[in-house]
Amino acid sequence: MSEKEINQYRLTSMEEPTDEMLAYIMHEVAEEARASNEAALDRYFSEIETAYQIKYGSRK
Repeated sequence: MSEKEINQYRLTSMEEPTDEMLAYIMHEVAEEARASNEAALDRYFSEIETAYQIKYGSRK
């Protein structure tokens, strides 16, 4: 299945997606979720570090 076919498919279509299409879509969503989660964790710990430095100064 080509990427063009995947990109043209819409879940609102009257046509049922194939197992291959669903697997591809689910894989892409999982990758986006993983990247988003990783970015959120990086921001979270960065903000904790910044708050710590403001309150207690630099770690050494």
